[in-house]
Amino acid sequence: METENRVGLVLGGGGARSAYQAGFLRYIARRLPHFRFSILSGTSAGAINAVQLARHRGTFGECMEDLRKLWAGLTMDQVFDANTGSLAGMVARWGLRLISGGSSFSPTTRGLVDTTPLRNFLCRETDCLPNGKIPGIEENLLRGRLHSLAITTTDYTTGRSVTWIHGNNTNAWNRTYREGVETKIRLDHIMASSSIPIIFPAIKIGDSWHGDGGVRQTTPLSPAMHLGANRILAISTKNLPEGIDPVRSSARGYPPPAQVAGVLMNAVFLDALEFDSATTQRFNSLLKKLPVEERCGLRPVDLLTARPSEDLGILAANFEPRLPGPFRFLERGLGTQETDNHDLLSLLMFQPEYIEALLSLGEADAKSRADEVIPFLTGEVKAAVQV
Repeated sequence: METENRVGLVLGGGGARSAYQAGFLRYIARRLPHFRFSILSGTSAGAINAVQLARHRGTFGECMEDLRKLWAGLTMDQVFDANTGSLAGMVARWGLRLISGGSSFSPTTRGLVDTTPLRNFLCRETDCLPNGKIPGIEENLLRGRLHSLAITTTDYTTGRSVTWIHGNNTNAWNRTYREGVETKIRLDHIMASSSIPIIFPAIKIGDSWHGDGGVRQTTPLSPAMHLGANRILAISTKNLPEGIDPVRSSARGYPPPAQVAGVLMNAVFLDALEFDSATTQRFNSLLKKLPVEERCGLRPVDLLTARPSEDLGILAANFEPRLPGPFRFLERGLGTQETDNHDLLSLLMFQPEYIEALLSLGEADAKSRADEVIPFLTGEVKAAVQV
């Protein structure tokens, strides 16, 4: 693929909300069935979507049909063990650890839930080999159908954001609290990037334990830029209300844990992409006013950011009564019924009806912006206006 025509796709995190990305891309694939993104960058659940695109041997249209089936067939028990015994055991171990005072006899805790079902599900869906290798990625790289795949994790030992790069003629980078490392993407990289802090257990890669890539990824657009993207489509899973001031809900007393956790999860998974998009647009405006020799090696990158037209937290609340009983009991214990903020719930709502609603919303939003998105991807429009 020619350097001057490298189109990057950036897929952020958001747990179950990332099904929205699959819906958005499916509509694009229906319009451009043979289109290909040169550079794929995924974080958290967005890493699952990125890897599916990178490994698929068929057309873009065929790939997105398979990705939609992947999400449509996903249920909570395929993500983590949600039965009463498993959840009660996890809660008991955490409780004993908290009251043990650091005793050597305290039980080992590696997350609030067991994500072995997710590993098994992803292994089946990606046809991964016993060593964790994912067939298809290397083949697409060798055939020139893909330039590079980047998956970001957080190194809990160093506190750094680590972007794992699988590509052709790529270069590693080293910046303050973030680095790019050349490797061969394996199942462990996807599991680590998708490991929601505290809730999902971290994954050991090399000598370090890694968790969700969104924790320290303050510049989610940077991997695609480092890898040479000239145009970037970034798909967020966060709806932005009209105007500058956020919508304020009526107070119900002291904020319950679910509300506080929702704000924290937004900061980890969703807010960074919005800040980075705004910064990139400002830099683009500045760089385009400067002669090339005065840009200090920087270059403008055309950017289009897509977002849900509806609040996915509010949408999730509509399906909360259909959750499995044991899990519903625990999440209500965190106060999900005492707040209008349902962002934490939306991250973990791996419920078929909610997933289907996200897929449909993604397609509808892409269709409504088709006159903007399609020309941007095909290069007919050099710059895009962010909404």
